[in-house]
Amino acid sequence: MNPRTYPCPLSGGGDADEYALAFDRGRKVRILVVPALLDEASKLRRFTVEVMRRLDGAGLDCLLPDLPGCNESRLNLALLEPEDWATAMHAAARHFAATHVLAIRGGGLILPPGLGGWHYAPVKGASLLKTLLRARVITAREMGQEKSVDGLLTEGLETGLELAGYSLSAEMLRQLQALVPAPRPGLALIEQDMIGPGPLWLRAEPDHDPAQADALAAAIVMGVAA
Repeated sequence: MNPRTYPCPLSGGGDADEYALAFDRGRKVRILVVPALLDEASKLRRFTVEVMRRLDGAGLDCLLPDLPGCNESRLNLALLEPEDWATAMHAAARHFAATHVLAIRGGGLILPPGLGGWHYAPVKGASLLKTLLRARVITAREMGQEKSVDGLLTEGLETGLELAGYSLSAEMLRQLQALVPAPRPGLALIEQDMIGPGPLWLRAEPDHDPAQADALAAAIVMGVAA
């Protein structure tokens, strides 16, 4: 496992170097892992890397790029939109010569074009936002403030909003709310019930489940061999 970079195109021209975690030995199968989004990315980070470790052990290269504005990125998330993430994933797929894609949860909303592979536990952008908004409502109530999901969303669509520590612009919220996973030839869906009970993204803190990592990696290895 080693860090790599890829050139991420900027909307104003030029590009920025963004990091990627790589299990890269120059093998035939090269899987671009598109991470979960926002708070779910944090909760699923270790799980995602552990799945990659297992795929590496099975002889498959795996590359996990940072999304612009997240992790080690120096870009300002508050100035970005989902289209910027999709453009970055397209650039990463080209740069790393990916042959397949594995999208985790909301990562399926920003898939690079032209690649077959797998989408684990698809989710709509609106569902992601609703979960974050509910968490913000609970936090507000603990501080003695009365907030509602609808009220926060209305506020966010006008001026932007900070959710789970992420500063999201009004346009980011607007686009996320409308995004849905799009069926694609060659993209197999892996539902949570195929992997195991107790989805990790529903847990209060980041966690790991070796059995679920084993199951997801096995499903992908079998898909490659099919």
